[in-house]
Amino acid sequence: MSSELNHGDSSREMVVIRTIKAPRAKVYEAFVSDGIENWWGPDGFTTTTFKRDVRPGGSWIYIMHGPDGTDYNNRIDYTDFIQDELIRYEHGTGDPGVPADFISEISFRDVQGGTEVTLKATFRTAKLREDAFRFGAAEGGQQTLGRLEAFLIGRQV
Repeated sequence: MSSELNHGDSSREMVVIRTIKAPRAKVYEAFVSDGIENWWGPDGFTTTTFKRDVRPGGSWIYIMHGPDGTDYNNRIDYTDFIQDELIRYEHGTGDPGVPADFISEISFRDVQGGTEVTLKATFRTAKLREDAFRFGAAEGGQQTLGRLEAFLIGRQV
């Protein structure tokens, strides 16, 4: 496993990169198939899905339950898919009248030893990005990808 965290190319971007020891098609499928709740979220978190429609124009409405008992409302509105290559969506809390906090792109690339997964988030404002970094979103992204890898190779997550 190799991983990288960086601030991206602008004051509004966050990029998380990790190589996962699994074929690209299998990694991509984990993001679009049922069962994402088994690995989604940082270490210690669980996920409850209320609605999930994985297609352009579809959405995923869910709560992430933190290890301290805090619940985090989430809504993803899917915009684009390229099979085994890219997933793009808008991500926010789903609160009425509140725009998404960021646009996310998840890209998948074959590399020696597995699949390089890049999570790129472009926030509406630099302040939202700064808040996300302070909250630990970059580390949370790495942990989420670590849980995905463990799930794919059959380890307990």
